[in-house]
Amino acid sequence: MQRFSCQTCGNEVYFENTRCVHCNAHLGFEPTRAEMLSAPDGLDFHAPDDEGDVYRLCANINDSACNWLLPANDPETLCLACRHNKVIPNLADQHAANLWRAIEQAKRVLFYSLVRWRLPMPTKAEDEQRGLAFSFLADEVMPDGSVKQHLTGHANGLITINIAEGDDAERERRRTQMNEPYRTLVGHFRHEVGHYYWDRLVADAGKEEEFRALFGDERADYGAALQQHYNAGPPIDWANNYISSYASAHPWEDFAETFAHYCHIVDSLETAGTFGLKVEHAGEAGRIHYDPYTQGSVPDLIESWVPLTVVMNAINRSMGQPDLYPFVLSKPVETKLEFIHRLIRDHVRQTMMPRKERRTPFLERFWSSI
Repeated sequence: MQRFSCQTCGNEVYFENTRCVHCNAHLGFEPTRAEMLSAPDGLDFHAPDDEGDVYRLCANINDSACNWLLPANDPETLCLACRHNKVIPNLADQHAANLWRAIEQAKRVLFYSLVRWRLPMPTKAEDEQRGLAFSFLADEVMPDGSVKQHLTGHANGLITINIAEGDDAERERRRTQMNEPYRTLVGHFRHEVGHYYWDRLVADAGKEEEFRALFGDERADYGAALQQHYNAGPPIDWANNYISSYASAHPWEDFAETFAHYCHIVDSLETAGTFGLKVEHAGEAGRIHYDPYTQGSVPDLIESWVPLTVVMNAINRSMGQPDLYPFVLSKPVETKLEFIHRLIRDHVRQTMMPRKERRTPFLERFWSSI
């Protein structure tokens, strides 16, 4: 994530902020520029250049505190991220509405990365078969008193998230119950969208054989594999080959877990770099001086990432908190990360915008770094 400031007064602001605490200007994030714009009246947001581009806030600003912008002349009322919603909770239920706001905040973190990578993300209205959509559902009490549970998962481009995951205490209870070292809303989104991009970047691109050589044969019975995992647990030596124990359940889950982890690494490195943090490797300290979204190889990323995780964990321990990064990168995992890295970078190169087209300042930097 990049570092943001108020366009009006220059005060430091954050990705999820809707108002500047210093000058009270309305804030809006413009995704194609990856810039935070501001407007005193909250109506018209002007680009910080001479092109005259004007933007307005997403219609979900009041319901979900969505601070994303879209062009003022766009016939859509929802921003690039919100228009992918298929089902949202009953907003008359204040508790459900609050959980949805937390979920939407995490979803925007996901979409920040998808936009940075220019990954395909048509809505179901644009492409019913290959579109991406989200359903945010609450467990239901049936007439007989039983509870119909909605599981978080992915099926044919539809990602379902149980809104209970938006409750920090409930999510922690589930993490402990399932003996997971890490469970976050952002992690859920990055994992589930990994399944979607297996379809788009592996299957659609005819790269199944290359995938199978690293992750295994995805044609193995998925239901049976998950049942085996829950009944018997992961292999004793799972950490030698997988980023998490759950990744060992099935090749699809291995891909989704690794995809999510690649997102964690890249976005966290961008955050560290934009704040000027220095990392130490082999006794030498240096800044993360490249854009991890568009530059650097996987060895470059890992060389920056590993010492950064050591620092993050040490700070957490100083605060009496568990390790922020409870993972170990084995060589097989690094090879899988390299596969996902190439999938994304290859897609970027194949969809590069012709040089003669008009580019915003952010996209100018983006394309020049490829």
